Amino acid sequence: MDDRLSRVFSALADPIRRDMVARLAADDATVNELAEPYDVSLQAVSKHLKVLEDAGLVSRTREAQRRPVHLEAEVFDLMTAWIERYRRQAEARYERLDALLAAMDSPEHDHTEEQS
Repeated sequence: MDDRLSRVFSALADPIRRDMVARLAADDATVNELAEPYDVSLQAVSKHLKVLEDAGLVSRTREAQRRPVHLEAEVFDLMTAWIERYRRQAEARYERLDALLAAMDSPEHDHTEEQS
């Protein structure tokens, strides 16, 4: 697995980080704003953000005195491409299985078995 992709999936393995990503999808937020709903220290929230930042999922900017955290949506393109590749492979397998089952249910298949 691609190292960047591994970091992304690893970062999203934690429920707090997944929730942060979901909240950042709606709007940028500061560390304090992100920390509000969690019963963890600001230091813990900062560590979660560092993991998300190292994975390329978020970035921090400076707006006057604020340092909002911004979701980097293009990382989702990487994840989507990886997932889509395997979804297409699985779908092709199911289509082959459906075709085989349909052939087994067809009247020609029953007639062939009777002649054997």
